[in-house]
Amino acid sequence: MLTAIRGHYDAVIAGGGIIGASLASALARTGMHVAIVEQTCWGGGATAAAMGHLVVLDSSAAELALCRYAQLLWQELQPQLPASAHYRAVGTLWIAEDEQEMAEAERKFNRLTSHSVPAEIVSRQRLSQLEPHLRPDLAGGLLVPQDATLFPPVVAAHLLADASQHGAVRILKRKVVRMASGEALLDDGQHLTASRLILATGADAPQLLPALPIRKRKGHLAITDRYPDFIHHQIVELGYVKSASQLSAESVACNVQPSPSGQLLIGSSRQLGVESPAVEAALLGRMLDRSLHFLPGLAQLNVIRTWTGFRASTPDKLPFIGPWPCDPTLWVATGHEGLGITTALATARLLTAALTDQPPAIDPTPYLPERLPPGTFTSNHSHPSLPETI
Repeated sequence: MLTAIRGHYDAVIAGGGIIGASLASALARTGMHVAIVEQTCWGGGATAAAMGHLVVLDSSAAELALCRYAQLLWQELQPQLPASAHYRAVGTLWIAEDEQEMAEAERKFNRLTSHSVPAEIVSRQRLSQLEPHLRPDLAGGLLVPQDATLFPPVVAAHLLADASQHGAVRILKRKVVRMASGEALLDDGQHLTASRLILATGADAPQLLPALPIRKRKGHLAITDRYPDFIHHQIVELGYVKSASQLSAESVACNVQPSPSGQLLIGSSRQLGVESPAVEAALLGRMLDRSLHFLPGLAQLNVIRTWTGFRASTPDKLPFIGPWPCDPTLWVATGHEGLGITTALATARLLTAALTDQPPAIDPTPYLPERLPPGTFTSNHSHPSLPETI
């Protein structure tokens, strides 16, 4: 095994989650000799903890462009996914509690449809028809029918298998402890050399590149026993966007997903500055209460498991995708916050286009690390700041 992984590669990827897996597949398909390194298990970490909601968000033009590009790529890939990936276009039903939130639904509708994302304003009456278990006094909402759900670990495994079929080398139970100047040093002392080094370790990326302004953002999830047809769409409150963009405090929002088994995944919560993966009963209770506020019938259902995960949060709410300016061999693909699953394929395509001198499908400029302050690149031991997007 040691002999097999030695040598020079066109690209070495650190991180075997869905971002790294997407990169390995996309790059290997171009004929590049790729190695991907993962310290725990393939498709673990944030990939295993995630809901698996493929959603088009629109907090900024750049976020919307990346999500829509990714959505089309997922639709293209869907026929090739195994049945166990559970890809389903259940749609996202954004629910409005009052007329002020209905006005936001209208604004969201206009933004999405201006980018050719199908969407439909939903009246109070139509909302109760679509989801009878919602509170009857809600104002209405917005349906985005092409949003989908899937099981991220299976998708990551599929992409890694595809990468292997195209010659990629998978290195498991090894940790990259240094990436710079065309060399990746592993924790067992081995050195991998490559023309391109790609950092895709999510919230842990600052361990290898401390100058990245990425912070861990903890989230809780709960899953119920099986209750088929309790809901039919991914249900998200329109206040979720405000919750997701608050960087200074704990926040919770209603986000409930139906699974093919009939179980319900219930989220969401966000915490900054918390390193422990332990489930916190008080915050979990607030999260569940928020969903009960919109779906009172949840009180009769049994929650059978809870867990946490860590998102990779950036100050301006956009990922870092592209070359690291002070090292021509180093590239980054991290900082996706809660959109890592959604935008994995788009991230891989953008980097692949750049690495193979092909024209990108969308403008990559908003995601480039070069948007960081110039002083960032004089030292790998500083933590720069960007204006926070609230």
